[in-house]
Amino acid sequence: MPEGRESRERYAIDLCPTFRRYGYAGLALIALAETSILLQFVFAPSSTPYTVVRTINQWTTPLCWWGYILFLDALIFRLKGNSLLMNRRREFWLQLPLSILIWLIFEVYNLHLDNWHYVGLPQNFWVRQLGYILAFATIMPGLFQTAELLETLGLFTRFRLPPFSPSSRFIYLSIGIGLLSLIVPLLLPRFYARYLFALVWVGFVLLLDPIVYSSGGDALLRDLEEGSASRILSLFIGGLICGFFWEFWNYWATAKWIYTVPFTQDVRIFEMPIAGFWGFGPFAWEYFAFYNFLRLIRRQKTPPRLVLT
Repeated sequence: MPEGRESRERYAIDLCPTFRRYGYAGLALIALAETSILLQFVFAPSSTPYTVVRTINQWTTPLCWWGYILFLDALIFRLKGNSLLMNRRREFWLQLPLSILIWLIFEVYNLHLDNWHYVGLPQNFWVRQLGYILAFATIMPGLFQTAELLETLGLFTRFRLPPFSPSSRFIYLSIGIGLLSLIVPLLLPRFYARYLFALVWVGFVLLLDPIVYSSGGDALLRDLEEGSASRILSLFIGGLICGFFWEFWNYWATAKWIYTVPFTQDVRIFEMPIAGFWGFGPFAWEYFAFYNFLRLIRRQKTPPRLVLT
């Protein structure tokens, strides 16, 4: 356990927790974005109010997701007296740039796989970059806080697995499969590569989690070793919940992404083809594996367990 002031703040429990005011501010941000979306169907397209509303709608994703993070953190603090923004702010500030960095890796893959593209973005270059930063920074805390809420509610506490002790052969095999999953799509022509997006959504888990486990870090394999399924399921279901909200808030936004996933184009959850939607579960595992791998490098010693309980 870490020592000093940071340790006391990290593990402090408020015995009389209240719903923090910033949670209401989060709800207000979501309400602003949703109201703006509704108003775009009220005003005439050539009117000034319509132009203002459309401009606000370009910021639907960052408005809703920052609101979601604030609300969720206040709710978690109310439930257990400990939350990311109240007790683990250093971890929160670390998650923001890492969230952007990790997502940019997927954006680089998408240059070849061509599974999505953006429309309706602000024309000004710097405004557009600010929008990217504000939106991409919310991915990691959004995923982790959703999983933390599920863990706090204890929905999967009773789910147990037979303890699994990974052998050296299993570790090397997983790392090898992970590497192949990440390399093969880049070596194939784009026409074929775009069908292999599933390999990218699981490849980083297979590659990084065994490395973190072998290095004594916080890994999902360690949960399997202990026979615990709670955090694994919380991350997976949390990824699906976040995926639903990502697609819901994206659907009516002015600045949005559109998918070109080559499967189930006619069966969609908002903009996302149903075949791609199930990737949000492993996507949460990937962010978890990435985060703990980068923490391991940064600290050069065994990092504390990521708090989801």
